Amino acid sequence: MKLIQLNFLFAFLLLVTSCQSSTKKEAPLAEEIPEVTFTKPPQDLSKYETAYFASGCFWCVEAVFESVKGVKEAVSGYSGGTEKNPNYKQVGSGLTSHAEAVEVYYNPEEVSFETLVRVFFGSQDPTQYNRQGPDKGAQYRSIAFYKNDKEKEIIERYIKQLEDEKIYSKPIVTQVVPFEKFWKAEDYHQDYEKRNPNNPYVQNVSIPRLRKFQKLYPELLKDSTH
Repeated sequence: MKLIQLNFLFAFLLLVTSCQSSTKKEAPLAEEIPEVTFTKPPQDLSKYETAYFASGCFWCVEAVFESVKGVKEAVSGYSGGTEKNPNYKQVGSGLTSHAEAVEVYYNPEEVSFETLVRVFFGSQDPTQYNRQGPDKGAQYRSIAFYKNDKEKEIIERYIKQLEDEKIYSKPIVTQVVPFEKFWKAEDYHQDYEKRNPNNPYVQNVSIPRLRKFQKLYPELLKDSTH
């Protein structure tokens, strides 16, 4: 009886600390997440370069990249699939071929694409197949998107470096694919971690993941005045 109770408790804790779950049956509906009206002031981002990554819940990934020097903005959204105009309920329930992703706007004079790739791998476990932490499903897979041959070479070279140095005990399963289209997520997902510090998932997963990255790479972080 005690074993059954412990298993139930573990399953419950995993559910409440997940950005979403792997199946439609288990996944909380998108409508259950408060859609607080939130609109960022318009920004002119035309002078910045863009890069695209996916490595689990976009709340976490967005917060990581926005902490990096040279990154002006990170936008949560969906990419890597074929469906048009995907929404959170569809993607989070695994009903599309998309992954939760981020669009990173950065100044190449302050931070290079190589460094962003380093941030990408350094803030996740790239050996986890179709999952990241408590979040399971292909919508949470690890993807490094490239827009040209140079970016592809940079990503593949860094993966080889990680493999040669035996950084991980398991094979890296990150997908390296050409970028095609990014669909911005609903407004209430933008800056979600920053605006919802008391959310159970944010407290138990997002913030610890961000702090772990910050501890490992203090030299890449923005000044506290930013």
